[in-house]
Amino acid sequence: MGCVGSKAVKGSDRHQKKVKRPKPWKHIEAITRTQLKQMRDEFWDTAPHYGGKKEIWDALRAAAEADINLAQLIVDSAGIIVQSEDLSTCYDERGAKYDLPKYVLSEPTNIIKED
Repeated sequence: MGCVGSKAVKGSDRHQKKVKRPKPWKHIEAITRTQLKQMRDEFWDTAPHYGGKKEIWDALRAAAEADINLAQLIVDSAGIIVQSEDLSTCYDERGAKYDLPKYVLSEPTNIIKED
């Protein structure tokens, strides 16, 4: 039984935020796609060492690399609690925090073409 002002929430999601595309951002200096890929690979290789569960890190990587609809499905299926709609701050069901840098979520506006 809830409070007088409480409402039933549709579906099984408690207070789940809907995943949205990250806002445009600019890297401190122009970088190539190869450099961006290297930064992303380094982050994902070391992410489990920041704490939390490897399975959640794997799900976050899959969500970050997927289109927005699939990302929402991945997050919901993994039980990830989205704090920031762009996935930059998330929690697992045990309360462990997962911070994702901008560069793993989207490309900067000042990316340069490689020759």
